[in-house]
Amino acid sequence: MKYELEPYHRDVPDEELLDDLRRVARELGKSRVTVDEYNERGRFHSDTLKRRLGSWFKATDKAGLKRTRILNISDEELFSNLVEIWTNLGKQPRYSDLKPETSKFAAGTYEKRFGTWRKALEAFVQWANEGEPPPTSNEVAKRAGRRTPRQPSLRLKVLVLMRDGNLCKLCGAKAGDGITKLHFDHYPIPWSKGGETVLENLQILCKECNLGKGDWTPENCSLRRRGGVGEFEGARLDSFAGAQHDLGR
Repeated sequence: MKYELEPYHRDVPDEELLDDLRRVARELGKSRVTVDEYNERGRFHSDTLKRRLGSWFKATDKAGLKRTRILNISDEELFSNLVEIWTNLGKQPRYSDLKPETSKFAAGTYEKRFGTWRKALEAFVQWANEGEPPPTSNEVAKRAGRRTPRQPSLRLKVLVLMRDGNLCKLCGAKAGDGITKLHFDHYPIPWSKGGETVLENLQILCKECNLGKGDWTPENCSLRRRGGVGEFEGARLDSFAGAQHDLGR
């Protein structure tokens, strides 16, 4: 057995350290590299990068990579992330849904903040139920004589999603299939006809139904709801509604 010293890295240029960190990121096909991932694949040890560049975060920043975690995350940011996941998946987020491809934050982040995943969801619902947002400061809405902005707040989106069951009220389409995109639609009074952005005047529609429906109101068509799913009645919309159902939407 021959005894040898490990390579001496004190004189390695900073850029060489950063290049190796970028190489590991390319091999992993990721924009983030954890300390453990680098220690497994890197030429150097993560402690070397920390000492030379100040910290692991500073090293990833200088390498042009994303941080593996974000510091000083507010509750609002955590809850906003859950709203986005809920809208995209069309269901209440589960622990296993918080993956890098669907969530900005890991499930563990919520556990650390709130104690357990269940307590995180309870805090999320409490946040959503805190009440209607204050009157808008949106100048466009003010000029239109509105007391609410056109886009629903994050809290309001949660309430609509919980009430409507994440389903399009026209065709029953549900997000989560990688195709369906849910919209928050003003009904029974369209925004263009003076409708406000409040829970009683919002519903869930898929993108196709919302764009096809336009500004129809209960006066010129009937929206019949059965078990959370609705359909338009009226000669001018028969073909549209039928086409949507024919497509299995």
